[in-house]
Amino acid sequence: MTFSRKIFVFLVLILAFGFNGVGAPEQCLAKGKLIVGTKEAPPFVIKNADGTWSGISVDLWRQIASELNLAYEFRELDQYHLIEGIANKSLDVVVAELTITPERLERFDFTYPFYTTGLGVAVTLKKKNIWLEVAKKIFSKLFLQIIATIIVLLFLVGLLIWWFERRKNLGHFGGNVVQGIGSGFWFSAVTMTTVGYGDKHPKTIGGRIVSLIWMFSATIILTFFTATITSILTVEQLETSVHSLEDLRKTHLGTLPYTTSEDFLKKRRMSFRTYQSVNEGLAAVARGDIKAFVYDAPELRYRIKQQFSGQLEVLPTTYSHEDYGFALAQDSPLRHSIDLVLLQKTRSQEWQEILYHYLGRYANLKALGEILIFCLRNGAGGSNLACPGPFKHNRPHHHCPAARVAQPSWLVLCHRGLWLMTAWASSCHRRTLLYSRMGSTMALLAGE
Repeated sequence: MTFSRKIFVFLVLILAFGFNGVGAPEQCLAKGKLIVGTKEAPPFVIKNADGTWSGISVDLWRQIASELNLAYEFRELDQYHLIEGIANKSLDVVVAELTITPERLERFDFTYPFYTTGLGVAVTLKKKNIWLEVAKKIFSKLFLQIIATIIVLLFLVGLLIWWFERRKNLGHFGGNVVQGIGSGFWFSAVTMTTVGYGDKHPKTIGGRIVSLIWMFSATIILTFFTATITSILTVEQLETSVHSLEDLRKTHLGTLPYTTSEDFLKKRRMSFRTYQSVNEGLAAVARGDIKAFVYDAPELRYRIKQQFSGQLEVLPTTYSHEDYGFALAQDSPLRHSIDLVLLQKTRSQEWQEILYHYLGRYANLKALGEILIFCLRNGAGGSNLACPGPFKHNRPHHHCPAARVAQPSWLVLCHRGLWLMTAWASSCHRRTLLYSRMGSTMALLAGE
């Protein structure tokens, strides 16, 4: 081989090895370890007694780093310096419970979401006697007013029926005035409740018209009555002054600075105090310094269970919409590789075991409960229940809880089953009322 040919082969080899693997994670790490920012946020990031890190986010990151052969070291920072560090690229990755927001996406990148939740509200607990509360609510002013209103309506309808039937239907509404009005009251009561014994029915045109109007009006009245009484008699062992978003405006609140919960309160012009840690804020609620503490629901539940059990509780309603992802420096060449592995890992059985380990055996049942609530709130058989697939525009779709990333197949099947059950139950309920009314109407028109 001539000298010139050797030079040619040498240059070809340099070019081949020089372009091989451009953009791969290994080449990005040639300069050293990745700096991974984090902060304590259980159950997603837990700092152990020996200084090591664990938690849902940390365990998932370790799996991804192992798969991609990434070398890294953790650096503990507060929320402000985590965001600023990833924005100015002094950090390569942030592994925490960091929420994906449009404002943050303008400054740095995010991976696909790996967990979806919402903002929770921590309040104090007040233990109450269940039966005493039932008795109080049964004899409350509102309950008695509803019962009195129903009785008055039954009496007025019964009076009209008796007025039309008193001369031509003596067999059913005859006797003295008291007996006749009593028969009319009985007829209006059984008609309203769709019992329809058939022992009394009107024969005059006026009586039948009143009966028809009452039949269909009673459906609406009975539905309203049932819903109102149910809400009144619903007894909770926990009582708090915060039940809705409007109640939050009227109370003293707390949260952490530089968080999505702070943005949530600012956008709604709610006054609040900021605390340096979640535990500090929860302690303020326990002391009575503030009425409620607003922050990410999973961490609130975890910390309350660990340190404030029996003193505080997280309200069942969550606000806003929180998607957790790993933050990456803007235009990071690692993003595509990490996204691919993240999606693979969060669809594996190992991911379910991680959730089980930190959230308990009811982790998936909680998600199932969210699905049921979603179905019931959006009505059965409607277009809102036609949940899309898990991805839309190359991003996970989260309007329906069943579309959450990393759901096991049995949970998806349960969601479909709940959808069908809800639709069936709702349609059956409507058909039962409809058929009952139709049967009563036909019998009335036939003069049975």
